[in-house]
Amino acid sequence: MTEHSGHPDRVIDNAIMLVVPGAMDAGLTSWLFWGALAVAFAVAFVVTVPVNRWLIARGKGHAVVHKFHH
Repeated sequence: MTEHSGHPDRVIDNAIMLVVPGAMDAGLTSWLFWGALAVAFAVAFVVTVPVNRWLIARGKGHAVVHKFHH
């Protein structure tokens, strides 16, 4: 059994950073980079919280599957 609940947030973060024009080329001191990253995190949070709640309610949360990592 593998745990995949952490992957959708990374996909959403990367997709938004790619969609926002210039975000990937912006430097670390640019408001564009940090603004796009903040929006990406907010969207990922809104999408993944219900998914994680659903997994936990069914006994398939991240902590439960840790026993399979060792």
